[in-house]
Amino acid sequence: MQEIVLYLLVGFSVASVLVILFNRNVFYSALALLGCLISLAGIYGLLSAEFLAITQLLIYAGGVLILMIFGIMLTNRISGKALESKSHNWMPGILLTGSLLVVLVAAFKNSIIPSQTSDLNTVNPISQVGVELMSTYAAPFEVSGILLLVCLIGAAITASSFKKNANG
Repeated sequence: MQEIVLYLLVGFSVASVLVILFNRNVFYSALALLGCLISLAGIYGLLSAEFLAITQLLIYAGGVLILMIFGIMLTNRISGKALESKSHNWMPGILLTGSLLVVLVAAFKNSIIPSQTSDLNTVNPISQVGVELMSTYAAPFEVSGILLLVCLIGAAITASSFKKNANG
C-alpha cells in the first residue's frame, strides 16, 4: 500500500511539474507548484523524514508560495490582465538538464546506500531536532529569523519606492 501511495505522489508531482512547464498563465503555474510542494511533503513523510515534510509544508507551501500567489493576484488586479510567461532558450535548457541528469545518475550509481540502520527508530528525530534547535543552535536560528525579517522589510521598501517613482 505504501508503494502505491508513493507512486501516486510521484505521479502527481510529475504532472504538476509538467503543468508548470507548459502553462503560460503564471497563476495556474503557481497553483501547480503548490500541488508539487504538497506531494513532495507527502513523499518526505513516507520516507520517515517528518521534519522535512513539516518544513516543506510550513515554509515553502505555507509561506513562500502563498506570498507568491498573493503577489500574482495583486499584480493581476493592478494591471488588469493575466500575467503570462513565455519560454525562451529551449536548446540550452535541454542541454543543461540532460547534463545534470547524467551527473545525478552517475552520482547515484556510485553512492552506497545503507540497507537499514538499527538506531533510527529508537529516538524521535523531530523532538531531538527541536531540542537541538532551541538549545545548541538557538543563536543561528534567531539570527536567520532576523535576517529574513530584514529582507522582508527591504522588499517592502523597495516595492513602495518603485511605486512612488512610477507615479511621479
